[in-house]
Amino acid sequence: MRLDYSPFFRTTVGFDRLLDLLGQAEGAPGYPPYNIERSDENHYRVTLAVAGFAEKDLDIEVRDGVLTVEGKHETEAKPAYLHQGIAGRAFQRQFQLAEHVEVKAARLENGLLHIELERVVPEEKKPRKIAIGAPARGTIETAKAA
Repeated sequence: MRLDYSPFFRTTVGFDRLLDLLGQAEGAPGYPPYNIERSDENHYRVTLAVAGFAEKDLDIEVRDGVLTVEGKHETEAKPAYLHQGIAGRAFQRQFQLAEHVEVKAARLENGLLHIELERVVPEEKKPRKIAIGAPARGTIETAKAA
């Protein structure tokens, strides 16, 4: 079932990119399966089930805020399967990263590809406390008094 986002386009301004992302995510393929974990306010892990893929078969790239994971087997000979229950087909999975989210590390362990992410907010973007006190020299209040 595909959701209709057109009512939101009629009643919102500036959310078109977010609604486009929701539409893309809704139609995302199911292979390979993955988890997205949040360990604290600034640390995340994306884990993809990539059974049968070696490190040389996987490619991880970040471009323009999009994390792309690709898997391709580089084998020349295809085995003659009597039954193939392990899906080893090529794939490409993309994740839209929020502002200031960076990929810190990736490791392949027991058929799972773990990608560690961290939100690194610059100091000038972090919230800061403003002390309440006497007006500073050159502010509006001191200019009126003069």
